[in-house]
Amino acid sequence: MPQQISLVALVVAHYDEAIAYYVDKLGFALTSDLPQGDKRWVVVTPPGSSCGLLLARAATDAQAARIGDQTGGRVGLFLTTDDFARDHAKMTAAGVRFLEPPRQEPYATVAVFQDLYGNRWDLLQPA
Repeated sequence: MPQQISLVALVVAHYDEAIAYYVDKLGFALTSDLPQGDKRWVVVTPPGSSCGLLLARAATDAQAARIGDQTGGRVGLFLTTDDFARDHAKMTAAGVRFLEPPRQEPYATVAVFQDLYGNRWDLLQPA
């Protein structure tokens, strides 16, 4: 089997509020929610994707300080779609906070949004 990135850890404040956001607002599937002592193994996955987010609850003050700013304020996560207009409209109606109107770039139609903690994402449809 070739190597692939299967999960990306995202530090969150609370499991259940993060699950609700990613499932209800972004349309991800909850693909795992298993107890592990005082932690949980929580994975949410975009439809059709083989890569998911491991929602990792902050366990230390240093981790809590990174919630919402894991990439120093730049876009660090990219959600690709095959229908930008459909998904942008659905996400907007669900209350997702877009930081700009959609724009055309040579590589994609794109708009930056923030998740519930302030992490910046690109919603993009490749050109």
